[in-house]
Amino acid sequence: MNQKIIYILLLQCLFQTPQYANGIETEKTRGTISQKDTVMSAAYWKLWNSKVQAKIDRDIEENRKADAVLNLKGLPAGTAITVKQVSHDFIFGAHIFNFNQLGSNDLNTKYKELYGTLFNSATIPFYWKKFEMQPNRPRFREEYWDTEEYWNQVKEPQKEPHWRRPATDPIVEFCENKGIRLHGHTMTWGNREWHNPEWLFDDFCPQEEKEKLNKFSQDELYKLSPAEIENLAPVFSKELTRLFERRVVELANYYGDRIHSWDVVNESATDFGSGQMVPGDKICKSHYGLMPGDYTFESFKIANRVFPENTLLNINDYKNDADYLNQIKDLRSRGSRVDITGSQMHLFNPQSSLDIAEGKAIETPEIVWDKMAILSKAGLPIHLSEITITSPGDDKRGQEIQAIIARNLYRLWFSVKPMMGITWWNVVDGCGAPGEPSVSGLFSRDMKPKPSFYALNNLINHEWKTNTTVKVGKDGIAKFRGFKGRYSISWENSAGEQQNIEFYLKEDGDGL
Repeated sequence: MNQKIIYILLLQCLFQTPQYANGIETEKTRGTISQKDTVMSAAYWKLWNSKVQAKIDRDIEENRKADAVLNLKGLPAGTAITVKQVSHDFIFGAHIFNFNQLGSNDLNTKYKELYGTLFNSATIPFYWKKFEMQPNRPRFREEYWDTEEYWNQVKEPQKEPHWRRPATDPIVEFCENKGIRLHGHTMTWGNREWHNPEWLFDDFCPQEEKEKLNKFSQDELYKLSPAEIENLAPVFSKELTRLFERRVVELANYYGDRIHSWDVVNESATDFGSGQMVPGDKICKSHYGLMPGDYTFESFKIANRVFPENTLLNINDYKNDADYLNQIKDLRSRGSRVDITGSQMHLFNPQSSLDIAEGKAIETPEIVWDKMAILSKAGLPIHLSEITITSPGDDKRGQEIQAIIARNLYRLWFSVKPMMGITWWNVVDGCGAPGEPSVSGLFSRDMKPKPSFYALNNLINHEWKTNTTVKVGKDGIAKFRGFKGRYSISWENSAGEQQNIEFYLKEDGDGL
């Protein structure tokens, strides 16, 4: 089969437009195949060729499905059993940072309806800087400035200090009511711009110590040994360690096992790889600034102690390389419970999406397989915890480029054996952090679905859901092979009464 035919078949599948659930208006994707023929280059389709697509299909069949056995003795042979998949075992997530912040009840309703229809997992923001703007005043509970009424009156939401940082209790309750998996992001991160509050360094560093530290530039501080820094600021070092521990304990005590998983530490592999995380040192000369010594290990040690065993503890990073793998191995060799490897993939630069369309070597199948092969050596499930795919230019072609890249990458990621989930980052255009692209969403700012939404919805809710009818054999057993997840089956008994039962398909042989 030649490349052009494969390309046309893929596009026909991609631009099917099933109605979007729960009343969100559908905008049908326009354009003809001849127009779409110019979207991606021949070089792109050479990389994503028929052999690659066939391997992806085989791996999906092998890694994401299982054989169900329904032992229904007593039913006559030939009885029809209706099989309906009601949930996925695989995580299809997104962050929920814009909860009640989109400016109208209508937009907020459309946003919330995605959780439970497209997404079965929500990443909740716990960035310390905005979660605890003032010492000892964490923002668990909703206040007026977190309400929909407040945000509906705000003209420039991006200028509000808590934009993309809603109070967490309303989100937890919303997700619990809808059966959405919850993921907390993040407990510890060295980044002062986005995570660590200003008071952490200003209020708890004595003036005398602050003056000593301020005599050194960042480069000069970096040249000092941890012992020299500790001698300069012993109270600062002690308080920094205490506050980091207090935060982890506070989150564990407050939520217990209500939040299913956490990023315990975010993006610390660079410090590990530089050799600055030294056991026993009280200060780490992090590339972010000063941090408690060996802070990743210490954070996991605390989390291991205070969180329930059924709460999964993740590490999260963008490096996807040997440094990250070695960090995970080092943590586990020292007794840290690390349950999941978090991996990131951000195409923030619109040019990257254009380069991919031209067939350049960016997130090609071989590159993705190689990265996943490295991370799989840790022996843990992999959660692709943050992904961004930008729509270059956000014109018709740019949106189609985004959709095609998303479809192919999701198929590839879904096929990888240790992969347990994929989490899209910014769902709505214009709702990213400063510096992130404004057109990387699945929806426009007024919640109109883009082609990328249809691409993912078609995969998650159609291609990757098993809905079928099977018949009972002479031995009273019915069988089917389906995507892993929760199922509802129904049939009529001899009295013509409808019977229903549910079960979870996880491994071959699961059923009734």
